[in-house]
Amino acid sequence: MARKRRDITPEEAKLWQSVARSTLPMHRIEPLPEPEERPVRPIVPRVEEPPPVAIPAAIQAFRVGERADARRPHTLLGSLPERLASGGVRMDRRTFDQMNRGKISPEGRLDLHGMTLAEAHGALVRFVMDSHRRQRRLLLVITGKGRNPSDEGPIPVRVGALRHQVPQWLTLPPLGGLVLQVTPAHIRHGGAGAYYVYLRRNRA
Repeated sequence: MARKRRDITPEEAKLWQSVARSTLPMHRIEPLPEPEERPVRPIVPRVEEPPPVAIPAAIQAFRVGERADARRPHTLLGSLPERLASGGVRMDRRTFDQMNRGKISPEGRLDLHGMTLAEAHGALVRFVMDSHRRQRRLLLVITGKGRNPSDEGPIPVRVGALRHQVPQWLTLPPLGGLVLQVTPAHIRHGGAGAYYVYLRRNRA
């Protein structure tokens, strides 16, 4: 059975008010300090100075349709002798010097005149591999110097496709592992239109 709630007497209410005024809260909540007002600085983007531009050399006047000056050589690649010499000497130095002076006779000779690039590549592979099997060391590969193109256009054209391609073929499989040295031949063996190909020793 629920108890009947009675009203508080005036004396009890006065007593409660006096007690409430004399008490302090257990956790005092102090107000947060107001944020300081700081002056807002405008954001200025950083502008970097561009790098100095190199001033190109003077360009000669050129009219549309005019032919390029054929007397000025194109220097995109070094000459063939320079590129071949950059690999250094990998064979016996004394034999190398004698070979370059034309003092050693080649043991095999291949003439690629009149062949297409595909025909010349196949003939070169067969010739070098057969010569290595026969334990030959010094070979002569004749490519010719090539003919100057009749139409001189603005795009550089290599003179003598075989002359430029043969040294590259000799460094790639299946011939790269058999060839020790490639140099332009002496004048008595064809000069700039031929190559000495010195093979590694066949250990078989």
